[in-house]
Amino acid sequence: MFDLLSFNWETLLINIGIKALKIIGIFIAFFIVKKIGNKVIDRIFTNLQNKQNISIGRTHTLQKLMENILSYGLIFILVASIFGIFEIPVASLIAGAGIVGLAVGFGAQGLVSDVVTGFFLLLEKQIDVNDYVTIGAIDGVVEAVGLRTTQIRGFDGTLHFIPNRDITSVSNHSRGNMRALVDIGIAYGEDIDQAITVMQEACDKVAADNPVIIEGPNVIGVQALGVSDVVLRVIAKTENGEHWGVERQLRKAIKEAFDVHGIEIPFPHQVTIHKNGESPQKMGQA
Repeated sequence: MFDLLSFNWETLLINIGIKALKIIGIFIAFFIVKKIGNKVIDRIFTNLQNKQNISIGRTHTLQKLMENILSYGLIFILVASIFGIFEIPVASLIAGAGIVGLAVGFGAQGLVSDVVTGFFLLLEKQIDVNDYVTIGAIDGVVEAVGLRTTQIRGFDGTLHFIPNRDITSVSNHSRGNMRALVDIGIAYGEDIDQAITVMQEACDKVAADNPVIIEGPNVIGVQALGVSDVVLRVIAKTENGEHWGVERQLRKAIKEAFDVHGIEIPFPHQVTIHKNGESPQKMGQA
């Protein structure tokens, strides 16, 4: 029988204390090495960007990936070190993991697909950090491209984590110049040629004051005949990511120019008919 009185509790407590101190030391070393490693990676990619003229987005993408790989590697070393403290043979553990891996291999297909897809996303430079992209039904700005997931920050502030295997098609809106497109409706009774002239003058003033406009803006003419308006279209080329601001500026300038020249921008109307014999009333509806 186990004799509690004869058992050397002092030795046990000392061994437990030593192992606890070793584990604490390993965790401290883990965080220190990770922090130093991230700083070294940041410095390497900063120098690489300056010397090799690599884009900021591409630099951030590769930097995040290297930090990801460093974290996984350090976690593996951390676990192996803890096993060593408890005298668990790492080699037999890896061999056992291989056998278990065969059993769960089918369940890990998604993980493998994530890694492979992420690798090709980076290799083919489909997306980089800070790119404005559309992936499926999600629009937003890329914050990180990892081995398992890609992080997209939506315009409402939501951070979307998309498994790489679910990325079947990517629309990258941040490659090359962007197009600013503005449609303005005028009343059917207005002079179309006069409206086009007024719009073009307003566009020229905007272009003269806004350096992000690369080409245009140009009034290309009648785009559509609506229910209550004639739609005129304006197109311009802008620097990447600046088209929304240019579109807002163009709408404001054209509206102000129309007000000065008395050109009507129509809005929907409704007619109310009273059955008691009163005259119909025409009401405006914004």
